[in-house]
Amino acid sequence: MSGSAAAAVVATSTWSRALLKISPYTFSAIGIAVAIGVSVLGAAWGIYITGSSLIGAAIKAPRITSKNLISVIFCEAVAIYGVIVAIILQTKLESVPPASIYAPESLRAGYAIFASGIIVGFANLVCGLCVGIIGSSCALSDAQNSSLFVKILVIEIFGSALGLFGVIVGIIMSAQATWPAK
Repeated sequence: MSGSAAAAVVATSTWSRALLKISPYTFSAIGIAVAIGVSVLGAAWGIYITGSSLIGAAIKAPRITSKNLISVIFCEAVAIYGVIVAIILQTKLESVPPASIYAPESLRAGYAIFASGIIVGFANLVCGLCVGIIGSSCALSDAQNSSLFVKILVIEIFGSALGLFGVIVGIIMSAQATWPAK
């Protein structure tokens, strides 16, 4: 075996050993934090994009402000998706005896909660951006031509469905989080 191949085997084995020494509770906590934190970031970013366009377009057509607040509500729903999944993932945590912390079932449960949180968080980040951009377009279009509002709102609903898909996948993935019996 050449020196570089041996170094690659040692590096791979070092990383895998390091990951196996991290508590599954740590992975679970990071997954839960990412689910709520990144979802709220996506919602905030979407509200920022929608809100700035809404305020700018309302200068030309003040009638659009109350009607276009629904776009901000769609963005806020993204944060609520993250909160709901974080609560669901939190209920998946169970106490195990110290001898079973690194058991394969514990590691699988920790990784499942981690993966579920990552999926939900980043799906909601992208969903928040999507809904924010469409909401911005909705406000600007409504200011120009009020007959376009409903048509663009339907597109915004489809964009919001992306966050729901992330929630569904996260819940399905979290079903793998079964801790060892006491």
